[in-house]
Amino acid sequence: MEHFYQNAGDLRKTSLEGFYRIHQNMVQLRENPCYLCRKTQKDPSRIALISGGGSGHEPLHIGMIGRGMLDAACPGEVFTSPTPDQIVGALSDLNPQNGTLLIVKNFAGDLMNFEMALEMANQKCRILIVSDDVAIDNKSQRRGLSGTVIVEKIVGALAEKSDDLNACWEIGDRVVRNTGTIGVALSGCTFPGHNRTTFHLQPNEIEYGVGIHGEQGVERLRDLTIDELIHKMTDNIITEISLKPGEEVLLLVNGMGSTSLIELQSIYSLADDFCRESGLKTIRSLIGNFATALDMKGASISISRMDPELLQLWDAPVETPTLRW
Repeated sequence: MEHFYQNAGDLRKTSLEGFYRIHQNMVQLRENPCYLCRKTQKDPSRIALISGGGSGHEPLHIGMIGRGMLDAACPGEVFTSPTPDQIVGALSDLNPQNGTLLIVKNFAGDLMNFEMALEMANQKCRILIVSDDVAIDNKSQRRGLSGTVIVEKIVGALAEKSDDLNACWEIGDRVVRNTGTIGVALSGCTFPGHNRTTFHLQPNEIEYGVGIHGEQGVERLRDLTIDELIHKMTDNIITEISLKPGEEVLLLVNGMGSTSLIELQSIYSLADDFCRESGLKTIRSLIGNFATALDMKGASISISRMDPELLQLWDAPVETPTLRW
């Protein structure tokens, strides 16, 4: 036995059923079409938040459902966008009085299906596109990576108390513009039902600028030390979002599925050192597996510029299967 499933085609279904049984005090699982939503819905005058994407990135997005974050999440098949009917189902279930913000990672399939659902539902909605992947030079093609967690947390805190859809979109757009992420990997991932990883590296190689679908990065690096790698990643992000000495930041280190916590903590330590050397103040931190790519041996670093308003929203109470404070 190489994997803990019998039939790759049933993996999403059985995984969601397991997730629901564990967290049924917090979430509801709907079928046909498939989506999850809060068990206890908030005041219908408040703005609703819906996100989603392919399965295989757990706990993104289903683990972010709850007080202070998402109202619903639509999980597609593994690495496949949710269908428009899933999104319409979630919109119809929530149907808030003052509108819904759809938080969508910048992938063509996700954007197409969420936009189609918006037209089908005929509700008051706006789409917030997350594009924190600063490894890609063309800003229009930057993908949504682990910075999505920061966006969902901060916007979720505002949506918990706001009836202003535009204000929620604007705060989310501010977070996107002030957040950068770089992902790296030492191996590809194994797609369910296959017995080979999506790419293979030699022991001295690192894939730089990877996404969360098992794809290769923007370049292949060789013979770097861990210090050199983390320094390069951190510098790349600081440059791309124009951080200046004295600014306050949130530092997120995210595992992609097969990287041990002891390694993630080491990455965090080095990244924090380089932030401090650049004159930045790391005032908030998060570490763990949040936006994964099945079993990829990889990690990403996200740095997000903070200000008093964003910090207050980040610190606001949250109660989801993944984040609680």
